[in-house]
Amino acid sequence: MLTQNEVVRFDPDRLKDLYDQLGERGAENVVCRALEELAARLSHTERCYRERRTGDMRKSARSLIAIAEQIGMWMLARVARDVTDCIDAGDAVALGAVLARLLRIGERSLSEIWELQDLSI
Repeated sequence: MLTQNEVVRFDPDRLKDLYDQLGERGAENVVCRALEELAARLSHTERCYRERRTGDMRKSARSLIAIAEQIGMWMLARVARDVTDCIDAGDAVALGAVLARLLRIGERSLSEIWELQDLSI
């Protein structure tokens, strides 16, 4: 079995900017809502793939890009963009592989940022 180990990165400066702009309470609300929405969108994107609804899958991946960029998850945003590129190219084989990567990175990214928030409390 091939073990996949992705190193996820996010931009702590982006989080700092949110905290500077919105204050602690406002930034925490934005980040928490973004994390919840990312989790929901990742699940929705996967469901659309299983149901072969590529149009809805593309919309969901596009929303992942915007949310991930808002909180500095650049790698997650980039891979979500790769998903849309595979859909646009009609490359079903690549789409399956890139979606699997998106789900791995999404899960790891969510875990990393939750851990960071736990440390700041």
